[in-house]
Amino acid sequence: MCIPEGTVEKLSAMFQALFPHLDERQRRLTMGAEARSLGHGGIRVVAAAAGVREGTVSRGVGELESGEAPLGRVRRPGGGRKRAADLDPGLRPALLALVEPDMRGDPMSPLRWTTKSTRRLADDLTRKGHRVGADTVADLLREEGFSLQGNSRVLEGASHPDRDGQFRYINEQVKEYQAGGDPVVSVDAKKKEQVGDHHKAGREWQRKGEPVQVRSHDFPRMGEPSEVIPYGVYDLAANTGWVSVGCDHNTAGFAVSSIRRWWQAVGRQIYPSARRLLITADAGGSNGYRTRAWKAELAALAAETGLEITVCHLPPGTSKWNRIEHRLFSHITMNWRGRPLTSHEVVINTIAATTTRTGLTVRAELDTRDYPTGTRISDAQLQALPLEPHDWHGNWNYTLLPQAFTQVSTRPPKPFGQPSECAAWLCHPFVTGLDHTEWEALVRALGALHDDQREALTLQRRGRDRKHPKATNTGRHPKLTLVDRLLAVILRDRFALPRRDIAGLFTVSVDIIDIRIKEVRQLLKLLGRAPEPAKNQPATLAELRYYIENPRTISSREIKPAS
Repeated sequence: MCIPEGTVEKLSAMFQALFPHLDERQRRLTMGAEARSLGHGGIRVVAAAAGVREGTVSRGVGELESGEAPLGRVRRPGGGRKRAADLDPGLRPALLALVEPDMRGDPMSPLRWTTKSTRRLADDLTRKGHRVGADTVADLLREEGFSLQGNSRVLEGASHPDRDGQFRYINEQVKEYQAGGDPVVSVDAKKKEQVGDHHKAGREWQRKGEPVQVRSHDFPRMGEPSEVIPYGVYDLAANTGWVSVGCDHNTAGFAVSSIRRWWQAVGRQIYPSARRLLITADAGGSNGYRTRAWKAELAALAAETGLEITVCHLPPGTSKWNRIEHRLFSHITMNWRGRPLTSHEVVINTIAATTTRTGLTVRAELDTRDYPTGTRISDAQLQALPLEPHDWHGNWNYTLLPQAFTQVSTRPPKPFGQPSECAAWLCHPFVTGLDHTEWEALVRALGALHDDQREALTLQRRGRDRKHPKATNTGRHPKLTLVDRLLAVILRDRFALPRRDIAGLFTVSVDIIDIRIKEVRQLLKLLGRAPEPAKNQPATLAELRYYIENPRTISSREIKPAS
């Protein structure tokens, strides 16, 4: 077959334009097809035009004439460099020993306590003689069934044996109340949120390269609101939410106040004829079943509103099953993702703008009232509440009747600067060695120094100033007042009375007396007012009291002289 003139030039121009877009096998097949179309002598002409060996073109013709199906790849199976795992049989076991040290390797491997990234794994394997890259490590892990995974929050600890029974009981109560047209609400406190231009998890659409700028740290600034506490009330039947945004403490008083505000603003309008209210709540926190103040506040709410309030607590360790968590709080979190909560107004408006496709609506209000901590409810006060426990787990399920109840008065805590009743008789000049004016001055100076020292230690431990002004008459009250401690030092250092007798006077242990005496001695040393031994020393507390009540014997009879 005669090859037309100019064929080589035309083919050369075509190959130069086409070959850069083809891989090795495609170029070979293209040249073979052109050679077949030219007939006899076509292999030589195509090789000259493409600038390759005739054997390469002949190989392409052979591949076309073999009738093989398309390979779907450039190289045939087995072609190319051998895989690292094939060249190094110990690579795969060494990798598995690193990622699973408990089962296949050393449980004390240093990599166990670091991030198992593919780069770290590759570096560690290379140090052990297995030269490999991060991409190869990733491929081997995938072949072994590994993937990047986060933690799975499924472990709940020990579950109560009546857990399922309590859930069934709550379900029956909810159905009964809803069938009767009575309100059923789920309540809980959301986690505290920082107010200010702080980082907020999540992302929002912004202009490229123009993210919302926030602080590099989350420390609050002086003089600006620091945190808010959203407390929610979710109505299961109406699919509506109420959120009180508190600025103080998450106490039982704040929790019940939020329920009260929901009832006054929303609840009594939706349920004008309701006489009962069912509340489902977690087992712990400000609305926990062991929180006495929660029950006392609910009793006051029941008497105020005339509602018969029933509370059903979820079993311990099951707070994530509370309806408010995934019906209200989760949507609020999604609504303010990536959005700094720069002010109280932003918090309120963002919560109030939360909606869902199922029709959820939310109302939010700011609660700026103070809710001090440390409220104590005595056993007598608890017994006086109109509380009826249910037959099934009365500690988890109970009803507060709308009855006026007698507020049991409790003895106010003894002032820290005054002695206990058992030690008031010791504030006598014969015991203290000071007249009343000097004694009161010493107590005041000691109290001021004690408060300053305690505040300094608290600041050192906390690492920052207080967020709120120091509350008064809150928290656990000490067994020994400051005057009790000072009198203990006087009895020990001035009269050398036994520690056991001093501890028995104040009804505390000898260890407590030793600790308090040591603390007050240090304060007195700073004031330069260490007590001097008395000239005459009674042998016992009874003898000391006798001479105080009979002052004439002090001058007429010599007591045991001081050594």
